[in-house]
Amino acid sequence: MAKELNKDAVYRSAKFKDKDYMLNDGGGLYLFVGKGGSKLWRFMYTFDKKQKKLALGIYPDVTLEAARRKSEEARGSVANGIDPSEIRSEQKKAQQLVQSNNDRVTDGLPIINSFADITRQWLESIEHLTKPLTQKKKTSRLERMAFPILGDMPINTIKSSDVLATLKPLIDVKQLSTAHRLHGEISSIFAYGIVHNFTDYDPAQPVARQIPAQKIKHRAAIIDPNLVGQLLRDIGNYRGTFIVKSAFKLSPLVFQRPGEIRQLLWDDIDLEAREWRPYISKTDFHHIVPLSTQAMVILEEIKPLTSGGQYVFPSSRGNGRPMSDNAIRSALKSLGYDSDVMTAHGFRTTASTLLNEQGWSPDAIERQLAHAPRDSVRAAYNRAQYLEERRRMMQSWSDYLDTLKNGAQVIEFKKIG
Repeated sequence: MAKELNKDAVYRSAKFKDKDYMLNDGGGLYLFVGKGGSKLWRFMYTFDKKQKKLALGIYPDVTLEAARRKSEEARGSVANGIDPSEIRSEQKKAQQLVQSNNDRVTDGLPIINSFADITRQWLESIEHLTKPLTQKKKTSRLERMAFPILGDMPINTIKSSDVLATLKPLIDVKQLSTAHRLHGEISSIFAYGIVHNFTDYDPAQPVARQIPAQKIKHRAAIIDPNLVGQLLRDIGNYRGTFIVKSAFKLSPLVFQRPGEIRQLLWDDIDLEAREWRPYISKTDFHHIVPLSTQAMVILEEIKPLTSGGQYVFPSSRGNGRPMSDNAIRSALKSLGYDSDVMTAHGFRTTASTLLNEQGWSPDAIERQLAHAPRDSVRAAYNRAQYLEERRRMMQSWSDYLDTLKNGAQVIEFKKIG
């Protein structure tokens, strides 16, 4: 086919007529002269046995030379089996995406198909399965620790080295638990991306072996009965505030988690039934803690002081919040019990160890520790499981602690029949 049939003067002098017409420049390039007064470059071509046309711009803004260059590029695409209209469409989409992303950044939103964008979608997809506090922690962890490196990157361009770079600061300072948790969340985000066709590979998988295994550090606890007796006497001599001292004295009697004790609600206590009925968020079930006579005395003593509020052990700052999570830890330390000797959580270990040695049912002990079955139906059914046995056990345990506090020398445990 002849090419470059006309000089520029032909197109410049082309007159507008009553009907549209086209001037052929050869090689598929035409100037469309519209009856409405427009002159537009068009490239006409055949692709997959279909006649197509590609707009190349307005004349004379796009010169004859520029139009011929564009048509040459389009002919090359066709010769290579590529539809130039598809190229144009992809370019337009890319430009629109850039503009859209610029607008999103201005509005404080993540870039489309970026790691941050897919993360938001993943978080939304699991929201109905996740407790609000857990969801908040996941969101915060990803925003603080993953987004600075991965956030704006298109998810399908992220490499394993990028994921490792995200986790390395945590590995370097030995925050291995957080590193493993963040790695698992990143991998879950990529799994979501694969399923929804945002990417086809999880670059986090090879990184798992680069995170050292975390060494489990058990919380310190005193299990020698005579030393437990000394601890109880020390607690009795504690000189801190009445609220902290009351929580301190209650801790060994009920041996629940420190966070559950400091957030103990008056609404969860049934003084007539002598029960504390908390919701245990860690294991997601409603628990029953039988209250011994000794535990009841502590609650009756503090009731006039704090029952007007929400918490049994409120913050000393009077800000409507519970007692500080550091209160019992600090109290232990003030008595000379460092964290490698005894911890607030250690009261649970003390009770579990000694009650098992006394011969109480392991199932009743585990139930009293709020180690609930993972199956939610079974957990609901077992809410009051072993309750009568646990009532006897909790009173026996408080009586036993009294004997230790009073200086009894324990030689041998009497097994429960």
